Amino acid sequence: MDMNKMMKQARKMQADLAKAQEEAAQLTAEASAGGGVIRVVASGDQTIKSITIDSSVVDPDDVEMLQDLVLTAVNDALGQVAELVNIRMSAVTGDLNLPF
Repeated sequence: MDMNKMMKQARKMQADLAKAQEEAAQLTAEASAGGGVIRVVASGDQTIKSITIDSSVVDPDDVEMLQDLVLTAVNDALGQVAELVNIRMSAVTGDLNLPF
């Protein structure tokens, strides 16, 4: 393989990777806890976009349960979106095992 061809392939992969990273940041995942009373939406750039809490779960005498439900939903949403990002990025990088 000549050097020019190899450099051209490297530039294409770099462009494809940048595009995939942009697309991955737009991905979202929604998770819930407590049978749906807590809902969390996370984006591909690992930010939480929204948290919805049903008023039926708000009990001032049991704040710890609410905290646990929120924590569970947030971690689940972040885990789901991380998996979506990995799938998207693997489509570009193949078996190179590059960190994202």
